[in-house]
Amino acid sequence: MKLKPYKELIAMSKEKLDAALAPVRARQVKTQAELEMAKIDEQLISTEASIQELCAQKQIDFAKLLKMMDDVALAERRKKQYGQILAELFPED
Repeated sequence: MKLKPYKELIAMSKEKLDAALAPVRARQVKTQAELEMAKIDEQLISTEASIQELCAQKQIDFAKLLKMMDDVALAERRKKQYGQILAELFPED
């Protein structure tokens, strides 16, 4: 990496500076969305395991089971929405 001379840096307009930083900011935002998707994946796996444990009990708390299933459906929907957002905001070149 080669540094730009200081005179050039301070002469750059805010728009030029923002344009130069745009790829870095885009990558940062994309990574943030991917992290959120990973958190959703972890939540899905953990909730699905809890559902299996609940179903294996002698007495099943159906209200709790339904709540957990709702949580899974919501998480799956959010993951799908994150995927759609990523595809639209950051299309593959």
